[in-house]
Amino acid sequence: MSSDDRLDELADEIVARLDDEDLEPTAPTKAFELWTEQLDRADSTIESYRYRVKPFLEFCANEGITSLDQLTTRKIKEFEGSRRGADLKRQTINNQFGTLKQFLRYCIDLNAVSEEVVASLDVPDLSKEDRVNTEKLIAKRAHTILDNLERYRYASRDHVLFLLLWRTGARIGTIYSLDVEDVYRDDDDRERLRTYLEEDYSPSVVEQILEDASLPFIFPRHRPETDTRLKNEIEGERVINVADWVADVVQDYIDVNRADQRDEHGREPLLSSRKGNGRLSKSAMRNWIYVITQPCEFGGPCPHDRDPETCEAREHGHGSKCPSSRSPHKMRTGSITWHRDRGWPVSDLSDKANSGEDLIQGVYDQPEKLVRGASRRQHLNKLDEDNQ
Repeated sequence: MSSDDRLDELADEIVARLDDEDLEPTAPTKAFELWTEQLDRADSTIESYRYRVKPFLEFCANEGITSLDQLTTRKIKEFEGSRRGADLKRQTINNQFGTLKQFLRYCIDLNAVSEEVVASLDVPDLSKEDRVNTEKLIAKRAHTILDNLERYRYASRDHVLFLLLWRTGARIGTIYSLDVEDVYRDDDDRERLRTYLEEDYSPSVVEQILEDASLPFIFPRHRPETDTRLKNEIEGERVINVADWVADVVQDYIDVNRADQRDEHGREPLLSSRKGNGRLSKSAMRNWIYVITQPCEFGGPCPHDRDPETCEAREHGHGSKCPSSRSPHKMRTGSITWHRDRGWPVSDLSDKANSGEDLIQGVYDQPEKLVRGASRRQHLNKLDEDNQ
């Protein structure tokens, strides 16, 4: 740094100090912990915030910034430059800077940082192309995987996990939350749901819900007191109808292959495990989805010229290192696109997937234009009905 640059920096710091005489010294990590403690968010969301803000906290430590009142607009711009120069995708920068700005706005309320410093953080705008990551699990691959699971691992835990994620478009947290009792297949099960609903809803609302609930279906519930939150909390509770044959696979799994386990709260997880607390963890679910979506998992050729015997992606816990593997989130994107390609209205799909219509249209729904065009052909006859 030249002497002129150093003088400019010192001047910047002096001005900031004069403007912010009343700021209260607060360590960056302490402020971050205070912020996350007051947030009413799912654990997975808080974890994503930690990941996004971590580079900023590391920057502060490296720069000797032990208190947020030492932040200046110059330091913010230096941090911006370091992240933009790290060969990150524009969407990644948008996510990190957007979360960081939320955190720093909270720090304004703590009187730990000035409004001018926070305003200087530039969160890049995103086009639709920037927002959408097109690496979804396409329907053809998903159905090939389902065929293989039905043939080689019928009614296994892997089969049920993949099947429910694909056919419901649900988040992994929703599948994680399911208990055996959340699967409804017959009229006795329907009455069991009535008993639950009558605790919170009026008789007319209960009857409406039950009328809309065509058997079979699953009914995920928000149970934060026993460690299974839904992302949208009570609003995430909804009837998710499933095909008869899907329910049959789930029931066969329960009858034959499900490990007879209860979690530490005495509940019977649908996807149980003999390890840990008795409920298959979300990290284990993610890893299995990465593995199942690898082309070589069922003996197929590797499109990346790798030897499955020595490929690092075949090692336990490294499934995501296969370029062709997909995460549960990419399954959700592919599932929602497939539902739309098959004619599902956005409003109905919004209810099923528990996601806003704008989000479905702007991010999750990634149509194959030729497929979507073909699906619209069924409506052509309607244009001539009035002329007949």
